[in-house]
Amino acid sequence: MYPRNAWYVACTPGEIDEKPLGRTVCGERIVFFRGADGKAVGLEDWCPHRGAPLSLGRVVEGKLVCGYHGLEMGCDGKTVAMPGQRVRGFPTLASYPVVERYGFVWVWPGEAAKADPALMPDLAWAEDPAWAFGGGMYHVQCDYRLMIDNLMDLTHEKYVHATSIGQQELDEVPAHTSSEGGVVIARREMSGVKAPPFWQAAMRGNGLDPEQTVDRWQRCRFVPPSSVMIDVGVALAGQGGFDAPAAVKTSGIVVDLITPETETSIWYFWGLARNFRPDDKALTASIREAQGRVFAEDLEMLESQQRNLSAQPQRKLLSLNTDLGGVQARRIVERLVAQEQGQAVAA
Repeated sequence: MYPRNAWYVACTPGEIDEKPLGRTVCGERIVFFRGADGKAVGLEDWCPHRGAPLSLGRVVEGKLVCGYHGLEMGCDGKTVAMPGQRVRGFPTLASYPVVERYGFVWVWPGEAAKADPALMPDLAWAEDPAWAFGGGMYHVQCDYRLMIDNLMDLTHEKYVHATSIGQQELDEVPAHTSSEGGVVIARREMSGVKAPPFWQAAMRGNGLDPEQTVDRWQRCRFVPPSSVMIDVGVALAGQGGFDAPAAVKTSGIVVDLITPETETSIWYFWGLARNFRPDDKALTASIREAQGRVFAEDLEMLESQQRNLSAQPQRKLLSLNTDLGGVQARRIVERLVAQEQGQAVAA
């Protein structure tokens, strides 16, 4: 139900700085650690001796040592040694292509020969000192496609996020959806509106009067297989909206990197990238805290939705005009999965 020949965020660099990390990605149990050269490595989370999770062990001089009987594994998945035993003939563990980029550790759970770093989502802002980023990670008990649906149809903000980013115009102004080069884009422009509380605080942090009437925009971009980048912001009314000069607008990119864990659970890496006052760490922290509260409001709805769907899997979901972005994203995912399955059968 998810493409495997793709890059997914496995963790943040700090999660594997000192000890191994066990994480399931697309149903694959993987242990991540750093070798002697400091590079991140991904192996099967399975000790070939007794099947214990290697993630419960430790890293010693760049080798992964099982926490059960002390078997040592190299970065290439080969058994190195075990106290008092001859283990050189043990089978080699599966290894996974891993790349550390844009402030995240990425893994390719599919065919290693097809792992091309050029296929990663382009997060150019992460390497630009004019931008700042603050975010976090949630472990959510839902199908990853439900999260994509949620992010591609922001009309739910009026109801789920009524006290933070929701407003009446979300129901009144339709989104326009298009597909460009395999990327699905849902756009909504709201002119002459009052900024909701979250954006009032962001305007204040950017030196703008939060009581001023604004033009607000949302541009949701689904990038296969499971990333959604949302250009968001407000500009003083009549100044050009999305294209307004920097002096009269407050904007950013909502970053949503969704990694399937199982069929009904995900690792959700979220945050906001902004290109105003990038050196203001206090502002970064306050935006991250506010955004974290917004995303937490989604969790209850998504996990409750998943429980309903799991209890009654025979019932079909209905689609409306507002669901078009999510529907098109699902079609792309379905094509990718079908393509992989067809190739596997042929092989």
